[in-house]
Amino acid sequence: MRELDFSVIGQRIKEVRCEKKITQEYIANEVEVNVSHISNIENNKVKVSLTLLVCICNALDITVDYLLENEYHNPTSATEKELFNTVKNMDNAKLETLLRIAKVL
Repeated sequence: MRELDFSVIGQRIKEVRCEKKITQEYIANEVEVNVSHISNIENNKVKVSLTLLVCICNALDITVDYLLENEYHNPTSATEKELFNTVKNMDNAKLETLLRIAKVL
């Protein structure tokens, strides 16, 4: 059994956090840890616990499988699920716009 790549997990947390324009301080407050601990997770200085990982995902409004998609044998499934979760609550106008964009890509 191979180990999880915690450097990739930390990097993905940072990427999502930055994309959503969320600060480390906000995440730290939401999950009740120090800002330095979030920084250490993102920079692979510590391994994130499962409990904290779930809390971070909740604070970022993402799923754990989206964050861990590189650890699965079928990595597209996590991305597809996250995409579905993102669009399922969109109104028809936004869905039509997204469809036009997707067809261009």
